Amino acid sequence: MSQPQAATWIDAGRKPRVLVCGGASNAGSQEAEALVREQIAEYFEEVEEASQADLAIVLGGDGSILRASRELSIVGLPVVGVNLGRLGFLASVSPNEIEQAFSDVVAGNCRIVEHLMLQCTVLRDGQQVASAIGLNEAALLRGAPFSILDIDLHVDGELATTFSCDGLIISTPVGSTAHSLSAGGPILRKTLDAFVISAISPHTLTVRPVVDSSNRIYEMILRATSAETAVAVDGKVIADVTQQDVIRVEKASQPFLMIEVDGQNDYRSLREKLDWGGRIRHKK
Repeated sequence: MSQPQAATWIDAGRKPRVLVCGGASNAGSQEAEALVREQIAEYFEEVEEASQADLAIVLGGDGSILRASRELSIVGLPVVGVNLGRLGFLASVSPNEIEQAFSDVVAGNCRIVEHLMLQCTVLRDGQQVASAIGLNEAALLRGAPFSILDIDLHVDGELATTFSCDGLIISTPVGSTAHSLSAGGPILRKTLDAFVISAISPHTLTVRPVVDSSNRIYEMILRATSAETAVAVDGKVIADVTQQDVIRVEKASQPFLMIEVDGQNDYRSLREKLDWGGRIRHKK
């Protein structure tokens, strides 16, 4: 991916214009969101249309970021994620950091970082039946009666291998800490230009996750199976899949832009959000 970009609103002579994306579902989050919106009004001018905004602020958790990424990547609007949920791996600004974070953003003491997104297309007899872009992953997943799947993986039109497994995940670097991580995949720095291929519960000891260039075209083809199988993008089913359907995954045309302030980095997120540690924690 490209180097971090500078803020574009510094010399505008006005408050940065911001599109606020929120909508908390429970009472506790709604109260927190109301307080954050008051702070937003101190630092930014809120607008209603993405075309009028310099940046967006997404209120919620990582699910809110995933939903917003599909629309905001298309218009190229950089995003600040404010965590009102539990994990906050993507929505990394916590409520007690808001004042400092907003001050830094307004002053331009921040970076606009590009994150790879993927395009997933389902082809049946050569015709497109579904398509979606995703920030995390595309996954071919089995359903009832939960029999094992045989999945051919083609890379740039050439057969790479056939997996016997419960499913197959192709993830972005951002998604490497999501479903792919649970399936035993590696953690990638979020700005790398690569995909991770991770089999779910593979029926062999020799299968290992693979990291490869995002400039290749990946195709998953389901062999004969009795299982009800579907393809999901960022956890949302986009199509039921039948034998010989082609699930094509490639780099999306536009990246997702996120704003990072000083103190935010990948290793801090791993350490604080995923409890990653390099040494044994002794009981006291």
